[in-house]
Amino acid sequence: MEQYDVLIVGGGHGGAQAAVALRQRKFAGTVAIVGDEPDPPYERPPLSKEYLAGAKDFERLLIRPRAFWDERAITLLLGRRVAAVAPEAHAVTLEDGRTIGYGTLVWATGGSPRRLTCSGHQLRGVHGVRTRADVDRMMVELATVTRVVVIGGGYVGLEAAAVLTKFGKQVTVLEAQDRVLARVAGEPLSRFYEAEHRAHGVDVRLGALVECIEEQDGAACAVRLADGTRLSCEMVVVGIGIVPAVEPLIAAGAAGGNGVLVDALCRTTLPDIYAIGDCAAHPNPFADGAAIRLESVQNANDQANMVAKMLTGTAEPYAAVPWFWSNQYDLKLQTVGLSTGFDRAVVRGDIAARAFSVVYLRQGRVIALDCVNMVRDYVQGRALVVGGLVVPPERLADGTVSLKELAGA
Repeated sequence: MEQYDVLIVGGGHGGAQAAVALRQRKFAGTVAIVGDEPDPPYERPPLSKEYLAGAKDFERLLIRPRAFWDERAITLLLGRRVAAVAPEAHAVTLEDGRTIGYGTLVWATGGSPRRLTCSGHQLRGVHGVRTRADVDRMMVELATVTRVVVIGGGYVGLEAAAVLTKFGKQVTVLEAQDRVLARVAGEPLSRFYEAEHRAHGVDVRLGALVECIEEQDGAACAVRLADGTRLSCEMVVVGIGIVPAVEPLIAAGAAGGNGVLVDALCRTTLPDIYAIGDCAAHPNPFADGAAIRLESVQNANDQANMVAKMLTGTAEPYAAVPWFWSNQYDLKLQTVGLSTGFDRAVVRGDIAARAFSVVYLRQGRVIALDCVNMVRDYVQGRALVVGGLVVPPERLADGTVSLKELAGA
């Protein structure tokens, strides 16, 4: 049986960074990454942006050059998936029946796109956006596509809509709730992005419930809504979240459900098994200690670094400030903090000029900022979030006063 001192399951940002950080910290033991894709670790966010748009080829998405992994003695076991975990034996079994032993297991599997459950969800022309293969399939079909229906008004769906619109496609975005980005942002930001997409020709439909996807010759030809509306199309893009890939860990006895539960040091309830990234439900100080999953590169990388420190003798509980970004058209959105549970949203800057920030408060404290084409606010607002500072809303709304000044007040 093959044996590794550290076995990392998952070849995304978290898994790759865990291996890189171990070597950077002079870890001398054996390290391997099991990844279910055939490619070495690559960046995921550009898939729905620069890669889909053709602005970046795949080699530029690689987290490290292909030769790096051999040079650092990191074994890549690609195109393989873990089927079962045996905690007592400190071993995993792959789907092909191969067994691999470990000293420490780092679970960094992320998740798979949440699929529709209605009839027609499996048809040709219906796509998720999670892997290189997903986007490659879309790109092959695009030459014969005129009309696209995007299901889901979150960041992935909106980013895909922006790129497809640039390609000259007729795009319709369907959002089941009464505004886009409803789960992650306040109404001012939602309404702004709805207006921006509509100004670029996107048909944004809110409160839209999908009944089914209609078929012609084995391919999607239309999306039918619950109210009877029929939207003809040649492609459907589904962006309704992910399902964390934790089944083998849960089956092995790890605590969890929507993700695997970890403590402040990313330890699961199973011995010598850590979990990081999108699949790890961790206590987050910026969510008042609640156990949450964060689907972000920042979270995956920071947790990976923390686990690497743990395995090389330094225990530092995870306390990184969450941050995110989204590029749509010529708009750069940068977010710091978590706005969940906010009770007030203050706008500073000029929405009409497409340069503004939304500052989120809870019980008077600044908990997050969404900054659109406002890099200075994003950089300076971090201190307000970290400090949980109480700032009068009228001061926050005054764009002539810098956030740096408010943070120091």
